[in-house]
Amino acid sequence: MTSYFVSVDQPLQHPGVERAEKVIAYVGEARRKTSGTRALAAALLAALVAALVAVADTFVSNWADGSLLAGWMVLWAVGFLALALFASAAGSAAARVVGGWRALERRAAAARADAQFLAAARRDPRVMNDLQAAITRAQPADDLAAPAAPAQPAARIEAAPMPTLYEAMQRLNSGRYY
Repeated sequence: MTSYFVSVDQPLQHPGVERAEKVIAYVGEARRKTSGTRALAAALLAALVAALVAVADTFVSNWADGSLLAGWMVLWAVGFLALALFASAAGSAAARVVGGWRALERRAAAARADAQFLAAARRDPRVMNDLQAAITRAQPADDLAAPAAPAQPAARIEAAPMPTLYEAMQRLNSGRYY
């Protein structure tokens, strides 16, 4: 008896889906590689060149009609010279702007985290006790030698310099586990 078995190799995934996944992965990798500095530098450079070309165009438009080719050559020469001269300056300005923006975002995120931690400390006495312990450990030893009159916990927290969330948790963890 003869048995016929048909074996058809079917792909496990549609080829179009594979291509789309590759394109999405490529775009995601390209996005991770590029920083905002390069795009901002290109935008600044384009704005500067456009301004210089507009100024050169106003001067060229006043020339006689016979020298139109010379006017276009001067206009393009001004554009390319502006690109060559201001590329590094636009790049460094863009790097400073992007760096400042990122630093501002980091400071704002740290301030939000500290505000959330302080709000949690006001709601939860356990967190408040941990925060007070971290503040006490942060004070110099000579301040601890002469104990002052017992103060209210909220007054003591506002009188001491407030550590950031990271500093408080680092001090708390270093005192508890090591």
